[in-house]
Amino acid sequence: MAGTEVLTLSVAKDLLRRGHEIRIFTGFPSEKHLTDSQRFDEYEFEGIHVYRFHHAYAPMAGQTSMIEVGYDSHLAAFHFEEILKDFKPDVLHFFHLNRLGTRLIEKADQAVIPAYMTLTDFWSICPTGQLLLPDGKFCNGPDHNAGNCVKHFAQNTQKGLAGAVAKWIPTVFVNVLTKISASNILPTHPVLTEVNAISVRLRVNISRLNRLKKIIAPNKMMRDILIANGIDSSRVVQFSFGIDVLGNNSKSMVRGLRRPLRIGYIGTLAMHKGCHILIKAFKSLPTDRATLNIYGSPVDFPEYSNELKLLATGRDDIRFCGTFPNSIISQVLADLDVLVVPSIWHENSPLVIYSSQATGCPVVSSDLRGISEVIWDEVNGLLFEPGNSAALEKQLLRLIEDSGLLSKLSSNAKQPKSTSTYVDELLSIWEADLIN
Repeated sequence: MAGTEVLTLSVAKDLLRRGHEIRIFTGFPSEKHLTDSQRFDEYEFEGIHVYRFHHAYAPMAGQTSMIEVGYDSHLAAFHFEEILKDFKPDVLHFFHLNRLGTRLIEKADQAVIPAYMTLTDFWSICPTGQLLLPDGKFCNGPDHNAGNCVKHFAQNTQKGLAGAVAKWIPTVFVNVLTKISASNILPTHPVLTEVNAISVRLRVNISRLNRLKKIIAPNKMMRDILIANGIDSSRVVQFSFGIDVLGNNSKSMVRGLRRPLRIGYIGTLAMHKGCHILIKAFKSLPTDRATLNIYGSPVDFPEYSNELKLLATGRDDIRFCGTFPNSIISQVLADLDVLVVPSIWHENSPLVIYSSQATGCPVVSSDLRGISEVIWDEVNGLLFEPGNSAALEKQLLRLIEDSGLLSKLSSNAKQPKSTSTYVDELLSIWEADLIN
């Protein structure tokens, strides 16, 4: 249901249609109590053979650090190595390595198989994948000893007084502690094990990513962040994602003003996605002038989902619609007048924006670099200051009151490339290395 999974599956299906043999290795969030021998299975999905690693933040294969298990799983790497011996692929392409780990890149290198990667978020750089600080401010990534990441980790995981104290400890002091911890001077302790894992995470990941033949960045923002954090610029290729919404590249309709204005949110119900900002803005709109449909799973982040429902209490014009299969996204978008993307983190060209543009549905979005490369203010959408519900309310009110604005933005919708075109671009990169 999420963008990375949709992109991976759509690329695999397109390659399958072209006659290539495709197999997928995936990490699946599972139970903590499983034994190592229970953490791997195989199955068929829509004609594609899938290898599944049942990940959990629990000790496995001798690893006790939960941070390390997340980005450098020895057990996942063992199974991946066995797959490579059996399948002997000509090319490997990674779309995400959370729950699997960057050690898989080393296994590809040892097997002398050309490997590539499309980056869909900042997980390889940031332990949270969001480059977002606990106070909601943007982060540039780990500093030299990752003291800022250790401090962030403590704030997120330590409850009560310990978490509160962590907020006020100077980062420079945490950097010193991290450096001392890495020297093995201090006694062994589970917390120090996690500190050590965080402190080397960026260095390990960047070293491995620099073994890849090419890294695909979907926009300039991602390219800049990768290079700033140590990725060799010669390895980075920039081109946008491809999607299939309607089966062709023609817009399904041009929106005109309908009353009430039908506003939609499609995405993960998580704090960094900013759905609460949208609900606050919506509640300030004139009564009976708009409706809001929220699509997203309530089980991924249940506490936040419950907060959203509490925020919407008493409003019959706010509907929580759950999830839907990606195959009907064009139908869902056709029933909306505008899609709102209220993210408060460095969004990296969300696929839902491409889908919305393909169907002629205007986007009102946070003014973030990864989005503003696709949505141009006053042209094919409207932008507002991230986290500012009053600014979002103002933009939505414009759509309600200006009868021509919605149709203008809809008619200027920018058509995204198809999955087939995206695969053509991937194939051209792979084939160049195979020929050489």
